[in-house]
Amino acid sequence: MTWTPLVGIAVAAALGVRLARARRQRALHPLGRSMTGELEIWGCPEAIGAEFIDRPGRYAVVVRLSKGLGTRRGRADVRGIAIRIPRPEGPFDLLLSTVGPGRWGRRVPMPRRTFDAMYGSIAAYRAGMGRLYLAAGPDPDGTPVGDDVERLGQRPADLLLYAVRADRVQTFGRVRLGDLLARDTDAALAFDPIRNSSPDLYPTGLLHGVRAVAYRASQRWRGAGQDCKAT
Repeated sequence: MTWTPLVGIAVAAALGVRLARARRQRALHPLGRSMTGELEIWGCPEAIGAEFIDRPGRYAVVVRLSKGLGTRRGRADVRGIAIRIPRPEGPFDLLLSTVGPGRWGRRVPMPRRTFDAMYGSIAAYRAGMGRLYLAAGPDPDGTPVGDDVERLGQRPADLLLYAVRADRVQTFGRVRLGDLLARDTDAALAFDPIRNSSPDLYPTGLLHGVRAVAYRASQRWRGAGQDCKAT
């Protein structure tokens, strides 16, 4: 059995535990804050075959930083970043979790004590030029995000975005975090990386299938409607 099925099974098990314990709350990544953001895309030296990456531009986005299990302040947790990019045809949702180092480590969720860590898509995306992984990490020339959920949004912070093919890692953009959104707006947000994707950049594999079921079950469980998708 490879890492991807193992991770998929683990996600399914964690979802069952969360659904059993929570009602009207997120089953996954319950503790977090949402904020405005500015996404700058400059693309890779070689085309990926996906408009989101290949076409330079700037976008006003919504970003949510969160802790997967909702552990207390200062404790390690699988941290996540969700980015919603508005498009005329509907939003594109990118969801990443903190991962381990190296080619195989980036396929495994890894608890971290800070939001200034490496994030990955864990499973692959399918693009016009083949399969790739998406990732994010601290901008060495930017402002750190920090480690405390309750202190998010007190200052602008930056994360770089990467496209990973085999052992080649290429920076293609940057997201700058802005002002916090109201807590009721955060509670209403319903990210879905499967339905809110693109034909030329689409998540693949067992894990993404499990995540699709997990996020839809979580949204139904807490009563989040589809009207939240276009926030």
